[in-house]
Amino acid sequence: MGHKCSRGGERPYCCDVCTKSFTLKNNLITHKRSHSGERPYCCDVCSKTFTRKSHLVIHQRIHSGERPYCCDVCNKTFSQKSHMICHQRVHSGELPYCCDVCTKSFTLKNNLTTHKRSHSGERPYCCDVCNKTFIQKCHMLKHQRVHCGERPYCCDVCNKAFIHKSHFVIHQRIHIGERPILL
Repeated sequence: MGHKCSRGGERPYCCDVCTKSFTLKNNLITHKRSHSGERPYCCDVCSKTFTRKSHLVIHQRIHSGERPYCCDVCNKTFSQKSHMICHQRVHSGELPYCCDVCTKSFTLKNNLTTHKRSHSGERPYCCDVCNKTFIQKCHMLKHQRVHCGERPYCCDVCNKAFIHKSHFVIHQRIHIGERPILL
């Protein structure tokens, strides 16, 4: 059975694997890499590979430190234009992503997606050791440190190491004589 492809001159380039179609042949070529696994663009510093040249260019800014986009309000710089645009919402107060259940609004689409899980109960990230589930991937990754013994936060005074940054910050207070605030 053939794939449907919207013709009409608008999207004449069709993927022969899935139903996606494209206005430009180059977009089809790039899309097909998602099926083949081909990643022809390689970082000459760390050898990480990419399906698109534009993604390689953005990645290379990690190594070069280049931050070509600048907020015209506070002069904070960014490696990606999209990050600067999201940042500028801090100044404008714009909250373009709105929850259709409780009307809470967010500056980032990802934050709305995560928030919606509080309504649906969806917990898509699962620890492969104990099967505990999480709303956010970062929470699952932090949790997995319990199983692997990773303690990435190390006190430079006494060399005590911690799984969580919050515990490390509280610990550091003992060296300056500050007592933790108990709620």
